[in-house]
Amino acid sequence: MPAGDTMRISILLTMTSLALGTTAYAQDPVALAGAATPTQTTLAAPVAKRPWYESLSIRGYSQVRYNNIAITNEKLVNAQGDKTIGGKNGFSIRRARVILSGDVHEQLSVYLQPDFASSIGEQLSVAILRDWYADVFLTADKTLRVRVGQSKVPFGFENMQSSSNRLALDRADSVNSAVKDERDMGAFVYFAPSEARKRFKHLVSSGLKGSGDYGALALGVFNGQTANALERNRTPHVVARATWPFKFGDQFVECAVGGYFGEFSAKRDKNGKGPYSVTDARAHATLVVYPQPLGFQAEYVVGVGPELRDGVIGSHPLHGGYAQVMYKAGNVIPFVKAQLYDGARKHETNAPPYEAQELEIGVEWQVHAALELVGQYTISQRSSPIKPYATESGQFGRVQLQFNY
Repeated sequence: MPAGDTMRISILLTMTSLALGTTAYAQDPVALAGAATPTQTTLAAPVAKRPWYESLSIRGYSQVRYNNIAITNEKLVNAQGDKTIGGKNGFSIRRARVILSGDVHEQLSVYLQPDFASSIGEQLSVAILRDWYADVFLTADKTLRVRVGQSKVPFGFENMQSSSNRLALDRADSVNSAVKDERDMGAFVYFAPSEARKRFKHLVSSGLKGSGDYGALALGVFNGQTANALERNRTPHVVARATWPFKFGDQFVECAVGGYFGEFSAKRDKNGKGPYSVTDARAHATLVVYPQPLGFQAEYVVGVGPELRDGVIGSHPLHGGYAQVMYKAGNVIPFVKAQLYDGARKHETNAPPYEAQELEIGVEWQVHAALELVGQYTISQRSSPIKPYATESGQFGRVQLQFNY
């Protein structure tokens, strides 16, 4: 057979093999061209890709509380925090979370979290959306990502720290009053070197009460009206945060600074007067010395925000912070936390003035990985959310059982 015909037959056989989904291999391309038929053919089985839904995991936690132990003042309440404080309330489900998360692509992960123990007005145990976002990874090592959807706003340490991981039963007013439910709709860029990401993970998995990986550097924009609420003006909030965990001797330490700026439109009734939107800006500083075994945690916030004064809602100064000392003795962690806040509740109707001073003494017992018990005694002084916003003082004991699944 002429050499040219041999070449054409060889090429034809190779193209046919590829069209049928097989791959022909020859020990040498030149030998293949000179032979009437390939001397060796290997059929490669197609690589099976896992369906995206098999990459998802499901987990969650629930918290059952009783806040009415040795209560001294039923009028002492916390309108933004645990609404079962005060009154004649008994047992309650504080949180009932189910989390669906996972990598659906090498460059995309999702995180979906509803809560079945939220409240709307007087109705408790209402299902509501907490998190619903995607992380788009911009680098192969996942050190740089963009988070889009409803998620936590990177402001403060305690706001970032999961309620399943926090020692005190409620977040401090000074930090938490910045972003109700800690979340909002927006887009956030997170950057963390590989070493920082390993440390963020270790500080949570080791039981040292870390905040999780929200980047060593964070920058983002968000609506500003907080979670599950539409934007009410055309000025989005801008937020930035920098944090770094490092070793100081044998102990982990973390320092952070950050802040946000925007316009906030407070809800109003017929008595609410003033401009539709006012300046809402805060800065914070954080120091955490992780409990190995003695630990310390403190944050302070300064800024301006909506507040009702003399019947007019305007932008007024605010400040506050907290300090906490804890000691990790195996699976038991006693703690003492003191906080103060002088500002307003911008999320409540007419943004009423608000002051809080509180001392919390408690202990957490990690019975095992799936069960945790907390006992806490609180000495508190807070402004009433009801006009004329009188100061109420009191004391009460609390217990919480948390189960993880």
